[in-house]
Amino acid sequence: MASSLPAAPAAATRHFADDLRQRSDTALAALLRARPDLAAPSPSTLRSLAARASSRTSLERALARSDALILQVLEAVLALEPVFRLPSGPPEESSGESPLAGPLSTEVVTWALGGSAEDGPRVDAAVRRAVEQALLWDAGGEYGTTLDLRTVPGLDELLGPNPAGLGPHLDPVPAGLTAAVGNALGSATGRTETAAALGALLTEAPPGARAILDALAWGPPVGVVPPAGTRPRDAVNWLVTEHLLVRSDARHVVLPRLVGLALRDGHTHREPRTLPPEPQGRAVPTATADAEAASAALELVRRVRLLRQSWDESPPSVLRAGGLGVRDLRKVAAQLETDEPATAFVVEVAVLAGLVRDDGEAPPSYVPTVTDWDDLDDAARWARLVEAWLASRRAPWLVGSRDDKGALRAPLSPDLQRPWVPRLRNGVLGVLAAEPADGTVLAPTPEDVVEVLTWHTPRSVPPATAVEGLLTEAEWLGVTGAGALSTPGRALLTSEDGSGNGPAEALRAVLPHEVDEILLQGDLTGIVPGRPSRGLARLLERSTDIESRGAATTVRFSPASVTRALDQGETADGMLDELAHRSPVPVPQPLEYLVRDTARRHGAVRVGTASSYLRAADATVLAGLEHDPTLVGLGLVRLAPTVLAASVPASALHEALRKRGLVSALEGPDGRVLVARRGVTGRAMPAPRSAAAIRMGAGTTAEVVERSPDPEALVADLRAVEDAARAGARARADAAEVARSVSTSGGGIPLRGYRVVSAVPPRPEPSADRPRPGALEPLAAADAPSLDRPVTSAADALGEDPGTQHPADGLALLRDALRDGTTVIVEVAGHTGRLERRELKPLNLDGGRLRALDPDREAELTIAVHRIASVLPTSSTP
Repeated sequence: MASSLPAAPAAATRHFADDLRQRSDTALAALLRARPDLAAPSPSTLRSLAARASSRTSLERALARSDALILQVLEAVLALEPVFRLPSGPPEESSGESPLAGPLSTEVVTWALGGSAEDGPRVDAAVRRAVEQALLWDAGGEYGTTLDLRTVPGLDELLGPNPAGLGPHLDPVPAGLTAAVGNALGSATGRTETAAALGALLTEAPPGARAILDALAWGPPVGVVPPAGTRPRDAVNWLVTEHLLVRSDARHVVLPRLVGLALRDGHTHREPRTLPPEPQGRAVPTATADAEAASAALELVRRVRLLRQSWDESPPSVLRAGGLGVRDLRKVAAQLETDEPATAFVVEVAVLAGLVRDDGEAPPSYVPTVTDWDDLDDAARWARLVEAWLASRRAPWLVGSRDDKGALRAPLSPDLQRPWVPRLRNGVLGVLAAEPADGTVLAPTPEDVVEVLTWHTPRSVPPATAVEGLLTEAEWLGVTGAGALSTPGRALLTSEDGSGNGPAEALRAVLPHEVDEILLQGDLTGIVPGRPSRGLARLLERSTDIESRGAATTVRFSPASVTRALDQGETADGMLDELAHRSPVPVPQPLEYLVRDTARRHGAVRVGTASSYLRAADATVLAGLEHDPTLVGLGLVRLAPTVLAASVPASALHEALRKRGLVSALEGPDGRVLVARRGVTGRAMPAPRSAAAIRMGAGTTAEVVERSPDPEALVADLRAVEDAARAGARARADAAEVARSVSTSGGGIPLRGYRVVSAVPPRPEPSADRPRPGALEPLAAADAPSLDRPVTSAADALGEDPGTQHPADGLALLRDALRDGTTVIVEVAGHTGRLERRELKPLNLDGGRLRALDPDREAELTIAVHRIASVLPTSSTP
């Protein structure tokens, strides 16, 4: 019965490199964006781009980013490709039945996947994405808008020898099976013909034969041969005789591909995975999620503020290998009143936002930076933190784990850098970004998130610990609340693509209203009934200690807290006036007594800093020095009639006094005059910092910006190289034609013993012993060309060395021959350095080595790729 697929017109062989070359500039730029590894480093030619796109490393990266539907499409095309491809060998070597007619189109792939009419657009979109990423390519182009799909060379090595669980395509094919499979792929009604064709083939089958075929139908297609003398063994032997099974060795049989397709009614997969699984979880009211997120956001901002204050007073040291030490982490955790993992995350986010950095001194320490942080409100501060986290490549959840060497990973360590974190973070948040329904949002479990992400990247399943860590970080940040994506978190995702309001505005909308009053009580405590305003928060931060937080904040006044406020410039009257202004009740008398008594005792003893001093036995010698305008830079302060303190070092003070005319002398701590010694004093240099610490860049975890070439500019360069090569080929062809016409006489007989002297720019007039340009000059007998060797190229005609072939061109031809099963001419450098030309059939190309079959010698050989000088198609050889 004839196949229902349209007949395929005859066409010349087309290769993957030809498809890339014929793509538009827009399509090539889209390819470079979809697979950025192809542009780094920039390829030199389009054939080099094709070779890189078909390399194992690049294909593994592309497959790692492909979803389950694209992988099913690739497996279906790879499984059907040998069935649709024309036989490459001579006609007498092929089987009795022809391959399936017609193009391997998107409709055929949809039918093979078992997709319905609703699945057609999704499968078509997946095919288009695979073609855009050069995982599939159009082998025809003569079918109009219908694609004739082929997989990129080298993809079969990654997807395995049995794509979709189907065995190899082997000859001979049982009679009638090709037409039945063709009809099954061509229409849904034709799928009943496969059962009829199999039934006709199994009419005389022994018992158990159909059960053996059904067991191998959905893979794996390899089975073990039963013991001899049993009924299953007799069934297997009969199936092998009828070519329904093929022996792969003495103990195993394999199910041919067409037989497997017939058993599956033309399907390559049981069902298409066109949509990701729906995440499961509990429904959380949107108001609850927003309230939890707002609380977490305020807490994070408060902790970052406390971290900056703590490190401003006592900066921690940077480890030699980079990062924060365990003792400093525990100290900060106690100050922030949280555990070490949460503290490590606060430290990481603060550094990512540029609020803390390495001071670059020797030894280095982490210090807060001078920014506008203190001038921003809570929402703007949170937005700066969360935006830095969203673009970060850091993995703070790994803090406390051990690396390959068994060492603990410290916060801010360079070892926490992971390039895949932004992609995974966006994927996790994308799973949570389902639209709210009936005022609720979904809060999936980490297992549900991993299940959805597995559909998006089946060959690169994210670690469960990484997903849990990202969800925990999102909870700490306030991106999620009660496990569900909050309104500020949703605004963060929409603001990344330029749509929607900013995250700061979204957070302001869900934050509780500010209050500007405090209820003072007689026991030296106060209650703030809500979120304090910025002014009230600054007052409480300076002059109180927090006792409890929640819907209301309880604070306590103590001598230590009041002293802290006085140290920051407050006065007793100013503090009491501000408290009276913000309290609905009068200031309690115990609080007023506490403030005034502490202020009276504050400053009774003064402490200052002096770098040097100046003393004299006679007070008249020092008279007027502290008021001298020429000595203002010394910072002189009179401590006693005969003692002055200075803010400059003793050597600078001594030199300034000498210039003024005072004969001063330097003295030591014991009061003895120091004796000046001439000589060169050494200076201690700081120890060099480790490469890991330097790599952190002044202690920050600023992201490394990868500068990739502009796709449009790179495509334009490749087109220019292609045009120049095409122009050069035309010029060489024209030169060869001129050479052939000059090297023959009028009767067409080659002139033996002469060669062409190429034309050059104007030279001096020719002399009797110098031939004219373009004339013929005699050759030595050893250099005279043979009559039976025709001029085949411009390089031969002009006596030029064409040089070695570009490696990318040779690899592309080898991959095409490996895919098509054809032979190529390979020039290999032998052990003596001379080139040897052989006609080989490639069998495998991997690891920098080519395994090929030499038909003339009937032997296999392995060749290192770097020894191959050139590869030519068999048809191009003379």
